[in-house]
Amino acid sequence: MDPDRTVARRRSSLLLLRLLLVALLWSGLALGTFSLGSSSHRVLHDLLSEEQLLKVEDLSLALLQGGRMGPLSLPPDLPDLDPECRELLLDFANSSAELTGCLVRGARPVRLCQTCYPLFQQVASKMDNISRAVGNSSESHSCARSLLMADRMQIVVILSEFFNSTWQKANCANCLTNKSEELSNSTVYFLNLFNHTLTCFENNLQGSAHSLLQLRNYSEVCKNCHDAYKTLSSLYSEMQKMNELENKAESGTHLCIDVEDAMNITRKLWSRTFNCSVPCSDTVPVIAVSVFILFLPVVFYLSSFLHSEQKKRKLILPKRLKSSTSFANIQENSH
Repeated sequence: MDPDRTVARRRSSLLLLRLLLVALLWSGLALGTFSLGSSSHRVLHDLLSEEQLLKVEDLSLALLQGGRMGPLSLPPDLPDLDPECRELLLDFANSSAELTGCLVRGARPVRLCQTCYPLFQQVASKMDNISRAVGNSSESHSCARSLLMADRMQIVVILSEFFNSTWQKANCANCLTNKSEELSNSTVYFLNLFNHTLTCFENNLQGSAHSLLQLRNYSEVCKNCHDAYKTLSSLYSEMQKMNELENKAESGTHLCIDVEDAMNITRKLWSRTFNCSVPCSDTVPVIAVSVFILFLPVVFYLSSFLHSEQKKRKLILPKRLKSSTSFANIQENSH
């Protein structure tokens, strides 16, 4: 039964009861049933004691319900849900509760997309059942109006928008197939490599303590897990490049949050906790280019110096030739 209807019925019956008690009180006083010597306060306290009031109130409610005065006194157009609409609302409520629990449980470490995508699809399906008109029946339109547009809050719409916004921010579509029915092959492969890398870390930890923060000797981890970490990091870089190529029009696109969080965890363990360094395979070319850049100023100044000395020689040589030629002419003229 509707609580509002019950409260209204109890209030109306209580009002009728009090009117009835007042009438009885005055009639009793008029007929001399009650002693005139007693105070009126004592009479009212006896008549309106809490226990007697509750008994009479229950009796009046039973009489009202038995006489079928309660339902007939209520307005006939109270807002109530049809059984079909109530079933749709309960389905959406149950699905929303399951999805909310999954999102919270997968918040840290992030496991939203890989564990909650079936529940998200279920919530989206329930919302479609509410919002779309099944056939052309007026009942489906009535359910949509009652559940989505009947009040200012629109709780069902708010919940649906929250789930959609969370799913888009997590970019879970990047981890799934085109129809979002299952995880993509690249995501499954990456998660398998991630689990393999973490297993390698765990198996090669030295020391009796189990906490990663208490361990100090990680040489075996850096040595034996180098290949696993390098393979995982290379795959992540390839997935980033592929994502950028597929989403050229959209700036700032990301991989799904599960993949990004998994890679961040691995890199923090590798660099900060284990203090491992990955030797670069292109060390020789990098060193060669660096040395070449450093020697560029030396080569420039050396070439400038040599070029200037050569010009000086070219300028001085014609003067000597000219002086020797003039001296020879003077000697010839003297003879």
